[in-house]
Amino acid sequence: MNDKKKVLIVHNLYRIPGGEDSVAASEKKLLEDKGHEVFLYTRNNSEIDKAGPAGKALLPFVSVFNPRTYREIKRLIREKKIDIVHVHNTLTLISPAVYYAAKSCKVPVVQTIHNFRLMCPNGVFYRDGHICEDCADRGLGCAIKHSCYRGSRLQTIVLVMTLRIHRMLRIYGKLNYICLTEFNRDKLLASGLMSKDRVFVKPNFAAGSGKDMPYGSRPRQFVYAGRIEEIKGIMVLLEAWKLMGEDAPELIICGTGEAEEKCRKYVSDNSLTRIDIKGHVPGEELRQIIGSSRALILPTLWYEGFPMTIVEAFSEGTPVICSDIGNAGSIVKEGVTGYKFKAGDPGELVQAVRRCLDDGNDRADDKDIGASVKDEYLKSYTEEANYVMLREIYEKVTSKVY
Repeated sequence: MNDKKKVLIVHNLYRIPGGEDSVAASEKKLLEDKGHEVFLYTRNNSEIDKAGPAGKALLPFVSVFNPRTYREIKRLIREKKIDIVHVHNTLTLISPAVYYAAKSCKVPVVQTIHNFRLMCPNGVFYRDGHICEDCADRGLGCAIKHSCYRGSRLQTIVLVMTLRIHRMLRIYGKLNYICLTEFNRDKLLASGLMSKDRVFVKPNFAAGSGKDMPYGSRPRQFVYAGRIEEIKGIMVLLEAWKLMGEDAPELIICGTGEAEEKCRKYVSDNSLTRIDIKGHVPGEELRQIIGSSRALILPTLWYEGFPMTIVEAFSEGTPVICSDIGNAGSIVKEGVTGYKFKAGDPGELVQAVRRCLDDGNDRADDKDIGASVKDEYLKSYTEEANYVMLREIYEKVTSKVY
């Protein structure tokens, strides 16, 4: 069997660049570095803004099935002799037409699951300040009732219609899936849309800086890196530091967001002098802060996708303290790569911080937590480890009869 598959990567970019774009680009480069011929098919949702009245009127139909995608994907598969089509995102302009094009050419499709959109139209299992799985439990009509996608009933109807039509046509059961965590895999399989043998788990990866600071010499410092929004649990984090009082370690908050001013006011009003809200921090400087901290803290209140900051922390030998829910809770192993606490509970977060500060005093092995984290990173989250997993998935799906 030819080990160097010809791969067509398909990705619909959002208006605002995000983590999915970075993952698609990183995997393309990884495959090319390993000797694969890789072709890229992309559309960008910013094209919608430039469309005329007729184009915008047709958008709901294009979202369900885009004939242009169908034609262009079939042409690419035939001209480039593609072995496998790897899809990252189809919303909005590419549409599920890519699946039917590949199927008509008898070429297998791998779909990376970056969110929960196959089960939840808004993709996040979160609504009105709480985790919500109504669409998975009671049907997609719940999303229409609450206008879950972008707060628009019309856009939600279009998305629900898209899911319902392609469920009815059973295309989702003919695809193969890469989930980023076991938690994501379990949620996907619970939908009943596909069989277990078509669902694989492969995490994202990150390159280390190669400048690891020995864990034992790190200052009594913790870091939060991400959007400053209440859904991220930022207020839970501040409340935990308030509870610790004068005994609190240093906390560096890196990022911006809609709750930034609220956080700054809370810090000022409560005289939390051990908290430094830095705002936006450039990538290299952020890596240095993460690599010199006792832990990265992710106090999220929702399931998350696959937070790249977790893998970046692992690459620096930095453990992660996170909420015990969703994908983040699935990635972090208690006492091995970090510490978990009950989501939304500042008191439990305090206990997790203290476990982190105390760890090393009574470990059964000779390794500190930093060495344990680094071992896990080298085993599962490097470029090389990721390529081995991806290659094995490609070999399995291309061996099936289509």
